[in-house]
Amino acid sequence: MDASVTGNAYDLDETFHDEMYGADGAPREQCRLLDDALQALPGSELALIQDRVRRSFAEEGISFTVYGDEEAQERIIPVDCIPRILTAEEWQQIETGLTQRIDALNRFIGDVYGEARIVADGVIPADLVRGCPQYRIEMRGMRVPHDTWVAVCGTDIVRTSDGFMVLEDNLRVPSGVSYMLANRAAVKSNLRRLYRSYHVRDIGHYGEVLRDTLASLAPEQSDDPCIVLLTPGVFNSAFYEHMFLAQEIGASLVEGRDLVFDNGYVFMRTTRGLRKVDVIYRRIDDDFIDPLVFRPDSLLGVPGLMNACKRGNVTLANAPGTGVADDKSVYAFVPDMIRYYLGEEPVLSNVQTFLCRRPEDLEYTLDNLENLVVKRVGESGGYGMLVGPHATPEEREAYARGIRDDPADFISQPVLPLSRAPCLIGEHLEPRHVDLRPFVLRGRNTRIVPGAFCRVALVKGSLVVNSSQGGGGKDLWVLGS
Repeated sequence: MDASVTGNAYDLDETFHDEMYGADGAPREQCRLLDDALQALPGSELALIQDRVRRSFAEEGISFTVYGDEEAQERIIPVDCIPRILTAEEWQQIETGLTQRIDALNRFIGDVYGEARIVADGVIPADLVRGCPQYRIEMRGMRVPHDTWVAVCGTDIVRTSDGFMVLEDNLRVPSGVSYMLANRAAVKSNLRRLYRSYHVRDIGHYGEVLRDTLASLAPEQSDDPCIVLLTPGVFNSAFYEHMFLAQEIGASLVEGRDLVFDNGYVFMRTTRGLRKVDVIYRRIDDDFIDPLVFRPDSLLGVPGLMNACKRGNVTLANAPGTGVADDKSVYAFVPDMIRYYLGEEPVLSNVQTFLCRRPEDLEYTLDNLENLVVKRVGESGGYGMLVGPHATPEEREAYARGIRDDPADFISQPVLPLSRAPCLIGEHLEPRHVDLRPFVLRGRNTRIVPGAFCRVALVKGSLVVNSSQGGGGKDLWVLGS
């Protein structure tokens, strides 16, 4: 069924939930003001708004790096000017589900590096946990402030006709929050009257909430703990975000060479001498944090840093070893974690997941490659993934050989009919698939600002929303109650 939008036919397909329009082509209740505004503007004027939004990203240098086969390329992230809208009730479900999920995940990580009760009780296989590449035996027996292993989590949420569900949890060094804030600034400044009419909930205080969260994890409570953001440096794909967040939280942006371990503590080199560091918001992968404990050839980390952590003299957020809980095979057991640790049913469902380490799941996957999405358990960013319906027979067969060689390295999931939202393509609206990445902050308490990095697959027909694979971003408007 079609709906007339800005003088063009907007393709509605009952296979996909449309975020803005119902099956009859009428705008959903919460989207009526937005639809009225779009109908009142000629396509040429909408295109000018889109151009201003795009230029604001270019002028601010809001970029990311795509790694190809031969070289890395820095690009400005594409942004669509049409906001996605969620009601207060929809957001409440997401917030409740994410709060429940981060609680269970933190308990799981603390457990598997402690008594491992969940393994002993047979809820999750021991070899799945201890054989996970992200399981860090060095973290056994470690204590962390307020049992918070994951202080910052970016969880990817999709919607189908069956409702919201979690696609994956990003627990190590989740990125994208700068795009959430930048999308809001760019779209709000170009749709001010509409923004005010909607009474959109604010996200501008994210930096303050993040700083409060990190400060609450300081080893010694003080009025002004020293917080630094540890970056690999200017060549990292997310360096723009590192600079942005350091400024937002009033932290010093440091590289490993700027920090020194001495007498059980970590200090930052300053023009006035050494200053003791209380909390390190790290944006470096586990392997490179401390060459005395992990990779000895790392030039990015701080020798002795893990010694200071084990003594309780500095806090790393997120803690090393959290990747054991965002492994794509372990993901399948998160609903069981919620039931085991909390005695509750999950508020947000998982996507059905087949573990190729299981013989029956392996056979099912190999027999149905043309209908499945297959992923390597340790990959992220849309890399190393096969979307069966969009792959050639030759590509599927080549991928199948890899699965047979190492089944435990793969999981498969059904191809989801991701919801779609209108995007401005040229001078008219077309539907594109979208997801959400809200950011959960966990310190003494759990806090979630009412917004998310709404990712969008700008390539027509594509289901891959990752920026590295041609995706872009949208602003998410969460309405007040």
